[in-house]
Amino acid sequence: MKNVLFVCTGNTCRSPLAEVLFRDLVKDATDYEVGSAGVGAFSGQNASRHSVTLAKNKGLDLSKHQSRAVTIDLIENATHIFALGRSHLAALLSDYPEAEDKIYLLSEFTADDRLRGRDVSDPFGGDLEEYREMQEHLEKLLPSIHAFIEQTWKPTQP
Repeated sequence: MKNVLFVCTGNTCRSPLAEVLFRDLVKDATDYEVGSAGVGAFSGQNASRHSVTLAKNKGLDLSKHQSRAVTIDLIENATHIFALGRSHLAALLSDYPEAEDKIYLLSEFTADDRLRGRDVSDPFGGDLEEYREMQEHLEKLLPSIHAFIEQTWKPTQP
């Protein structure tokens, strides 16, 4: 099973939207688990209203999302961890150096030179347009990480 974890700061804006968009991208595959968490998250917070709205506009549901903090269990169970920004990547690598081989920057694999290596901007506290820009970046980046996972996945032998 491929277990993909998206990580941002509070797990209320970027990573929940990445989670539902990626889950939709792989909806026909039966070998994916998809989740999200935050390096500075307070557990139990709802997704931001603009992220909920953007998901709903795509026919996706974020209304029941509850934020959660990154834990050792999430890290150990994940096969692929995608940080939405360089600060998240640094925090993950600092706190979980043993997982270095499965932690990546979300924009690392895109063919778009304008987006490669860049953070997915944090729209927290911004207007719907800022959230929409973040969503557009996610929609450009997620297919490349899907391709990366599919091309490099080696299932564990029993």
